[in-house]
Amino acid sequence: MKFTYMLDGLGCAACATKMERMVSKIKGVESASVVFMSQRLIVHAEEPRIEEIDDEIEKIVKKVSCDAVSVRR
Repeated sequence: MKFTYMLDGLGCAACATKMERMVSKIKGVESASVVFMSQRLIVHAEEPRIEEIDDEIEKIVKKVSCDAVSVRR
């Protein structure tokens, strides 16, 4: 299933690339793509694990860009 996250405060394209790579490695995530210009993270993942995935994404976003915040829409 497809999930979209807004990445408020994402500062640079290098951070977006690093975030994309790290999110792709989360268990249950099939693919992840960050669109830097619109500050969105698009994740294809297993729906039953989405709460755990949300938590992992939040940790990754804070680790990569401490000023950024992820919000699932």
